[in-house]
Amino acid sequence: MKLNVDWTERCVVDSAQLPWLPSPSAQVHRKLLERDGGEVARATSIVRYAPGARFNAHQHALGEEILVLEGIFSDETGDYGPGTYIKNPPGSSHSPFSELGCTLFVKLRYMDPLDLEPVRVDTRQATWYPGMVNGLSVLPLSAFETQHTALVRWAPGTFFNPHRHHGGEEIFVVEGVFSDEHGSYPKGSWLRSPHLSQHQPFSREGCLILVKTGHLLQPN
Repeated sequence: MKLNVDWTERCVVDSAQLPWLPSPSAQVHRKLLERDGGEVARATSIVRYAPGARFNAHQHALGEEILVLEGIFSDETGDYGPGTYIKNPPGSSHSPFSELGCTLFVKLRYMDPLDLEPVRVDTRQATWYPGMVNGLSVLPLSAFETQHTALVRWAPGTFFNPHRHHGGEEIFVVEGVFSDEHGSYPKGSWLRSPHLSQHQPFSREGCLILVKTGHLLQPN
């Protein structure tokens, strides 16, 4: 499958408008934001586990990033509630499940093969830092070479400077409404801006966004 695979194009998807599609597990469904491949694919998805859902043990050859949006997600390493960020590095494996059910934002096969450090962050308990303008708070989650992942909270009425994205930028709106000169993007929206693109973002209503940068240079 090839869905939204051209990294040179700006892409905006409102996940609220997408259907839930089946996965190899009967109790796990997903909304596909981008996908390049079959069941082993470079992909970005919203994934929903029904209560009691389980996946068989599997390996992530090029890594996995997860943000728990709702419910409790579990694997051999622990139980992770809403707001937990998980990075499973290239070559890692696990057997995920959810006793109570959960909804996740998931990215697969985007990591550098040398990025081997697992990460677990409970963003509800972590320390946030002031952003580059008043009204912004930033929580760094992961960094390796050019790739950076963070949560950014915008107070209502916050405006940022125009800026350019070296290596591209990807945003998932977790809460509120995020905006730029191209439009406004409610909760559940996913945006991908290509290498060297530029915009001037703001939020009149306030929002929380997951931001990943530096990972959209064209693959070999």
